[in-house]
Amino acid sequence: MEASVTRFAAMGTRIELHLFGRDDPAALAAAEVAIRSAEDTLTIHRPSPTTALNRILSLAGNAAIDDELLFEAVLAVDTLWRATGGRFDPSLGAWSALAIDPAARRIVAERPLTLDFGGFGKGFALDRAVQALRASGVSSALLSAGESSIAVIGPHPLGGDWPLAIPHPDVPGAWLVELGLTDASVSVSSTAGAGARKPGRAAMVRPSDGTHVSAPATAVAVAATGAEAEAWSTALLVADAASADRLCAAAPDRHFRFSHAAPVGAARPMEISA
Repeated sequence: MEASVTRFAAMGTRIELHLFGRDDPAALAAAEVAIRSAEDTLTIHRPSPTTALNRILSLAGNAAIDDELLFEAVLAVDTLWRATGGRFDPSLGAWSALAIDPAARRIVAERPLTLDFGGFGKGFALDRAVQALRASGVSSALLSAGESSIAVIGPHPLGGDWPLAIPHPDVPGAWLVELGLTDASVSVSSTAGAGARKPGRAAMVRPSDGTHVSAPATAVAVAATGAEAEAWSTALLVADAASADRLCAAAPDRHFRFSHAAPVGAARPMEISA
């Protein structure tokens, strides 16, 4: 079977794009361009449309959003902020102070705030890459951003779902949950393991009260898009225990949170088509 792969650094992590059933450097190049375009738009680590917008929002200002990708990201965040009951909030609890006029493409901050798209940006970038690959006729692919954000196109090249297992962050050889994915994305957020302990790693913050999420836990979310999966894995990780129970019970095949003592969601194999 023909296959091709490209690897590069973007969005602050390692990106891997694997195509199956064809060797198509042009399709991989188009997907890489899509990811880098998302990074150039959403980054806060160098001048970008997001940093320009943040300068205005930090002064409780009113701004037009001319950049198409940034406007799309803002609208997506607004939808996901509402869907998660405010638990996903890239403004650290201030999203409710924003007024968005989609028709005029304007955003108004009622008080000073800034945006940090963080993990959402990885999922959003993978979504752009998926669109580029589909436009190139790709029907089977696996895309990974740091192994915590994964998207798959179509079925596994050998047939059936893509089998993915989420490892326990502190127990070698142990799995938290096994997934079967087709045309779907998965995101993993955790306060445990080596990744969470890296120097300079920003602490997970609860938008509701600004406190740090310190208890060792891992959240896993499956969704139709990477942006959705990132928002839900964040929401599950910052939720209190009772809320996490409800969120997992509402989507038992898509939402999981593990305290590393006992899972809130059922850890069992499943089949998913999104």
